[in-house]
Amino acid sequence: MRYIEKDKALLILEDGTIFHGFAAGYKGIAVGELCFNTGMTGYQEIFTDPSYYGQLMLTTNPHIGNYGVNNDEIESESIKISGLICKDFNRNNSRINSNMSLSDYFIKEKIVAISDVDTRALVRYIRNKGSMNALISSVNFDSKYLMKELIKVPNMKGLELSSSVSTKQSYFVGNNDAEHRVAVLDLGVKRNILRCLTSRSCYLKVFPYNANLSEILDWSPNGIFLSNGPGDPSVMKNVINLVVQIIDTKIPTFGICLGHQMIGLACGLKTYKMHNGHRGINHPVINLETGKGEITSQNHGFSIDIDSIKNKNNIILTHKNLNDGTIEGIKLKDRSCFSVQFHPESSPGPHDSRYLFDNFIKEMI
Repeated sequence: MRYIEKDKALLILEDGTIFHGFAAGYKGIAVGELCFNTGMTGYQEIFTDPSYYGQLMLTTNPHIGNYGVNNDEIESESIKISGLICKDFNRNNSRINSNMSLSDYFIKEKIVAISDVDTRALVRYIRNKGSMNALISSVNFDSKYLMKELIKVPNMKGLELSSSVSTKQSYFVGNNDAEHRVAVLDLGVKRNILRCLTSRSCYLKVFPYNANLSEILDWSPNGIFLSNGPGDPSVMKNVINLVVQIIDTKIPTFGICLGHQMIGLACGLKTYKMHNGHRGINHPVINLETGKGEITSQNHGFSIDIDSIKNKNNIILTHKNLNDGTIEGIKLKDRSCFSVQFHPESSPGPHDSRYLFDNFIKEMI
């Protein structure tokens, strides 16, 4: 087998810790908050998920790139992660219907990656220390210079990012003759969420994050959907105020991930930045209404504070994380409004929770 010579690269954490490896993808420097995803499949969907905007992705699965890239399996128009850290970056791929290798995809999208890192040690390190900013470099190895650049990177806490990934103009998805009209507030929506709605006879109008209530209501929707997205939910004051108005219309409303947090904040709950967050496709959740367990796909670094729900008589806790007891779902008693922290569209992940889309449809009938 022919030996492929690799160029060196390094990863430097904000506390000064350095990991060495080899360059993969585009040659350059990438910065962002370091987070890890435990999923064994679905790397393409993960890399193109707008909720990961501004983050360096650390994959715990050792092999990345084995099955290449398929144009039908992207969740947005471009890669959204800032960079990638992995153990084995496969520069070739064995999938017959792939459109290109992951290496070519990263070079095309100018995404910097580092491979041959001891990812188990790195995951253990940030699992204990908590999430932190980091920098990947495959062109400059002066640690003093790189630390100066890394210090400039803002902390994810207090950072608004939906404006960077939301659509700039409204657009339509689906069949105009569909049974239901759903207004989608795009905070960083994934394409498979839109597919899950259109496959249930919904015609969608997708609005930018800074839309106002009048333009949403002018379309006469039967339901309103609040999407996933990146950043700190607590700083999105205009969106929170919009969601307060949306809830007051009594139009059936469904929120996922950041949309879930927006509903919580609109109802007077609090959010906080988690130690590491939940990112993977095997997170166990208990449905408190049915008593059934669900294996869920998750991607979030912020959560609703469970203590803030205790004195809210109009909010019902519907789902809870079985690993750490954090809030995974809520609904309002006096409104047709519910939300979940996890991703029922499950791209990637199991389909245990797709019934939530069916529940949303029932609310609109």
